[in-house]
Amino acid sequence: MSDTILIYGGSGGIGSAVARAVRAKGLGVHLVGRDAARLEALAGELGGSFTAGDVGEDETFARATQEAASGGALKGLVYAVGTINLKPVARLSEADFLKDFSVNALGAVKAIQAALPHLKQAEGTAGIVLFSTVAVAQGFAAHASVAMAKGAIEGLTLALAAELAPRIRVNCIAPSLTRTPLAAALTGNEAMAKAIADLHPLQRLGEPADIAPLAALLACDEASWITGQIVGVDGGRSTLRTKG
Repeated sequence: MSDTILIYGGSGGIGSAVARAVRAKGLGVHLVGRDAARLEALAGELGGSFTAGDVGEDETFARATQEAASGGALKGLVYAVGTINLKPVARLSEADFLKDFSVNALGAVKAIQAALPHLKQAEGTAGIVLFSTVAVAQGFAAHASVAMAKGAIEGLTLALAAELAPRIRVNCIAPSLTRTPLAAALTGNEAMAKAIADLHPLQRLGEPADIAPLAALLACDEASWITGQIVGVDGGRSTLRTKG
């Protein structure tokens, strides 16, 4: 049985790209998501396995971990689940904040807690990869709820990287806007997409294939001396200014 990477959000744009990148490294994949048909098709393509479930339901985590570990040693975990809920703060309800925090931050914690006993048994080091957003470090209007939730992810990354060393590495990727089904409301309008793309020094939006290789690297032994890092994959938006 091969080492397996457990990927939450496996039916999404970034999660599915990460699964392909992980499989290209010779590791097994176990996918978790809500779209059973897409998961089944991708698992069949990659020779992996899947769990159809919602991260809003606690039983999903125990079931996904058990099913992932049954196919091989659990070598890593990628939590590629997120929300895009952009509203001015005056229009955000308590329910908005709680939902974004639950999906992004609490879901990551529950996924890690369920997998931890198995990850601790991995040969060498195990790798956990979480996802934030450029909006945490940069600060964008109408991003209060998602930035608060993803800011918690960055704090979680650093806390767990310290707590779980040296057996388990924990890193985080902070993308800018990426063309995925989740972001279709923003990227589907070409005029809006171009306006946002032009804000990036590299003058384009991200693609899942821009992010997946790094996530796969951080999840496996090639990154055995990397932990506690928040890595921007954002076309330069978080650090560079090319005008004015």
